[in-house]
Parts: sequence; structure tokens; C-alpha cells
Amino acid sequence: MKTIKLSLLFLFVSISFISCSSDNNQNQEEPTLIEYREELNVSYGSDNDQKFDIYLPANRTTDTKVLILVHGGGWTSGDKSDMNAFKDIILSDLQDIAVVNINYRLADQNNQPYPMQINDITSVVNHLKVNQSEYVISDTFGFIGTSAGAHLSLLWSYAFDTENDITMVCSIVGPTNFTDPAYLNNTDPALQELIDLYGINPAINYLEEVSPYHQATTTAPPTILFYGGQDPLIPTTQGTAMRDKLQDLGVTHEFTLYPNAGHGWIGLELIDTWQKLKLFTETYL
Repeated sequence: MKTIKLSLLFLFVSISFISCSSDNNQNQEEPTLIEYREELNVSYGSDNDQKFDIYLPANRTTDTKVLILVHGGGWTSGDKSDMNAFKDIILSDLQDIAVVNINYRLADQNNQPYPMQINDITSVVNHLKVNQSEYVISDTFGFIGTSAGAHLSLLWSYAFDTENDITMVCSIVGPTNFTDPAYLNNTDPALQELIDLYGINPAINYLEEVSPYHQATTTAPPTILFYGGQDPLIPTTQGTAMRDKLQDLGVTHEFTLYPNAGHGWIGLELIDTWQKLKLFTETYL
């Protein structure tokens, strides 16, 4: 009888232990749901322009990829709010991707865009990586830039991504080559004023240093390019030459030229841009 009682006691303890373990395992397996989160005007430096907005999707993980948006404005103007349309459609159509929409210090007579604005992008990327655990994101990034912001996105991706964090970059009407004869020999005062931001009569080697065309190598990330055939600020050769250089280097790329578009477009051409950019992002980010 004593033996039977001990056996029953052992069986009861065993069942209780298994039941508790099962309960614990069930509790451990229940995922912690992470809510959507956004923070506006996050400072990444001491200057008032060194701020970004971050939009973090619900149920994100440390595998959540990040798209960094870089506004245009001829290096001297513009604001992250200019990229809100891109931010909104990304949040709607690519709901598992985090979005960082950045401001950067603007150039003026006393502050050239280079290397100041490149340094700001470096600071943003470093800030995101340092705070990766807090944000619950990966250290995999992509860029979407327009105009001057596209130039900065390409240049940073090709020449300053020393840890290969960038897996894709998009240029929408971005300058790529300041040694292009269409720039060096231009007779347009407005266009020349923009180019002069990089110095009056600068040396060719300096112009090559700030040109994505001259900085691209075989390790450049997949690149998607969009240009307008009637753009008064960005000659068509800025796009076609960049396309040809990437082709020669064997870099994955896509190129679209809208023959009748200028420095931006709307309607069917804009729909086409987003369809191509969405697929490219889903494939390479």
C-alpha cells in the first residue's frame, strides 16, 4: 500500500510538473505584439536642421528593413515634408518597412554642401544603428532621394557605405556627374548657380569626388534611376551615363526615362514610377 501511495504521489508530481512546463512553454511561445510607433523631429545632431521623422511598423522585428528618404531643393532648400507623399505610400503599400524621413543642413554662402550633407547622412545611419534595439529594426537600409537628395543618396551609397549597409538606392532626377560637358559648358545662369555651390572653377578631381558617376564601383548596391527628357536642371546624360556606367560595372540597375517629363512628373508616369520602385524595393531591400 505504501508503495502504491508513493507511486501515485510521484505520478501526481510528474503530471503537475509537465502541466506547469506546458503552461510555461505556451506563455513563452506567445509573441509580444509591437505596436506601430512614430517619432517626429528626432535630433541626430546639434543643428536645428539635423532632425528626422521615423515611422516604425507594427509587429516589427530586428529583421525589419529601413527606407531613408532624402529630399531635394538644390542643396540649399527643401524640407523632409516634401517627401511626405513617398512616406505615405510606403506606409500604405509596404507595411512591413520602417521609414526614416530626414532633414539635413542646408548649404549657403558659408557652408558648401560637401562634405557637410554627406556627414549628416552618416550621422543618421549611425544613429539608427546605435538605437537599433530600441527601434526594433535591422541594420539594412535603402535610400529614396529626389533631385539633390538623389545625388546625396547615390554618393553616400557608392562612396561612404563602408559597412555595406545599403542594399538599394533610388535616384529620381538626381545629378550624377559634375564633369558632364552639359554642366561644364552650360550657358544657363540658374543652372550654373547651383553648380557653383561646389566651388567656383573647382578642380576636376574634386568634381569627380562629389560625382556618383565617378565613385561607383562593382560593389555599388542595386540602383534604380528615373529621369525626365525635358528636365531643365538635369540633362538626360546625367541619367543615361549613370546607367551605362552601372552596366559596365555589372551592378544591378534599372533605368527609366520619361521623354516628355521635366524635373518631376504626375499622372500615369508617376504611377509607373511607384510600381517600378515598389517592386525594386521588395526585391532588393
